[in-house]
Amino acid sequence: MNKKRISVHTPQADVPYDVKDKAAVLSFWDGAIAHRGLAELRAKRGRPAKAEHERKEQIALRLDADVLAWYRTLGTGWQTRMNAVLKAYRDATV
Repeated sequence: MNKKRISVHTPQADVPYDVKDKAAVLSFWDGAIAHRGLAELRAKRGRPAKAEHERKEQIALRLDADVLAWYRTLGTGWQTRMNAVLKAYRDATV
C-alpha cells in the first residue's frame, strides 16, 4: 500500500529570519519587488521595434534573374548588401 505523502517543514536553519517575529518578517520582505502579473514575466517575442528612420519598407521589385542569382550566391545577408549598394549609388550621384 502507498504511504500518504505529507509536507515537510522547512528547517529553521534555512530561514533567514524568525518566522514568529512579525517585524523581522516584514523587514526581510521590504526589499522585495511586487509581482505585477504574468505579462511581466513572459518573454517578449519577435524583434524589438525600431525607430521610424531605421525601419525598412517592403516593396515588390523586378530584377533580372542573373542579378538576383548573383546576389543570392553571396549567402545570407544578400538583401542587406543589395541595400548597401543602392545607398552607395544614391550617395555617389548626389
